[in-house]
Amino acid sequence: MTDAGRERSTGLRYGWTTGACATAATRAAYTALLTGEFPDPVQIDLPNDKHPSFALAREALSPGLEATDGIVKDAGDDPDVTHGALVSARVTHGAPGSGVGFRAGEGVGTVTKPGLPLAVGEPAINPMPRQFITEHVARVAAEHGGTGDVVVEISVENGAELARKTWNPRLGILGGLSILGTTGVVVPYSCSSWIDSIRRGIDVARAVGHQHVAGCTGSTSERVVAELHALPEDALLDMGDFAGAVLKYLRRHPVPRLTIGGGIGKLAKLADGHLDLHSGRSQVSTASLAALVRDAGGSPELVDGVRTANTALDALQQCQAAGLPLGDLVAAAARQTALGVLRGAPVEVDVVVIDRAGTVVGRA
Repeated sequence: MTDAGRERSTGLRYGWTTGACATAATRAAYTALLTGEFPDPVQIDLPNDKHPSFALAREALSPGLEATDGIVKDAGDDPDVTHGALVSARVTHGAPGSGVGFRAGEGVGTVTKPGLPLAVGEPAINPMPRQFITEHVARVAAEHGGTGDVVVEISVENGAELARKTWNPRLGILGGLSILGTTGVVVPYSCSSWIDSIRRGIDVARAVGHQHVAGCTGSTSERVVAELHALPEDALLDMGDFAGAVLKYLRRHPVPRLTIGGGIGKLAKLADGHLDLHSGRSQVSTASLAALVRDAGGSPELVDGVRTANTALDALQQCQAAGLPLGDLVAAAARQTALGVLRGAPVEVDVVVIDRAGTVVGRA
């Protein structure tokens, strides 16, 4: 693939979404269906004046009946679960006047829950990739005398297995992956797909009527919170480090109650005002923890011990030995940060802090 480019500030290489690959595969397959020849490489047009070309990894033609080809996805320098996956398109003629119809082939999921931008029962080919594909089908039809009435079946090799590493099952997308992409470009480490999954998780929770959702930093805190509140799987948001993404989307699309759960280190960052809790993008401030201890009446020796602690867990253990509830203080401060981001949205917030063993050490 060409025209990938590099992100200026990091030098990392851009990649292409499954939606871009599906669009290119469709364009090549429909061209072959009309002309008998697959364009290889095949070029497509994307927003922001991007015009990548894709090499075909496979092709098969039944003249006049159907054409199938595949493209190996290149996600650039992003650690994308679908990097290297074969994305294929099978194009057949549709009924006159039917336009472009979409089907989920092997490895592409089907929507089974409301709240997503696709109706229940639809192939999990998102709206923007559908738009890209439809536009390119129209161009091929205009170039080669076709009607533009086609059925496009998208497949991803090993997609059902890859989907287990994504949030699709929790979102109600079963049987495989989603075909994603808003611009067609994968920006390295932008984590856009993770943040999009958080938003879709909130949409699904609202659509099925949940009054209480949870955003947790990891699997242990998620298990603890789910057990505390008897929450079903589709009320659990895969927050990870992206507390800001959860809070900002809930500000615009509120659910009556939110529980935030996480380890003492991650939630100490939230307590200090950080909304991205990744270790590379925010750090635990022992000075801030020491200030909490001081304001709670901790002794000068304890305050100094917390200030010079190696980790948040070290600070917690010092406070536990002294009988001061640092976990509760962190939970309360984290809750205040969350309420500040929510800006008065009708969302009740509680916070659960755990240690590495999964023991609850603080609540607010």
